[in-house]
Amino acid sequence: MWSVVWAAVRSKAPYVTFPVAFVVGLVGYHLEWFLRGHPPPAAEDDKSISEQREERKLREIAGKDLTEVVSLKEKLEFTPRAVLNRNRPEKS
Repeated sequence: MWSVVWAAVRSKAPYVTFPVAFVVGLVGYHLEWFLRGHPPPAAEDDKSISEQREERKLREIAGKDLTEVVSLKEKLEFTPRAVLNRNRPEKS
């Protein structure tokens, strides 16, 4: 008899689980909303992540002299050595 009961419970589980999960979620959502209250007013204006990133980049380079760049000869020192030095000219 128990095997028949367990087979019935197993076959009807989705029909019981979904409404229970729905009610628990609904109650939890409203309980959290009630406990937290209304959301705080938005600060200035909400900016997207890309806008925030661009503003941060502009602030970082604001005080730098952008005309000073590393020469290509100096950059060559930091490149990894090619296999058997085929692609890299010898330094004189």
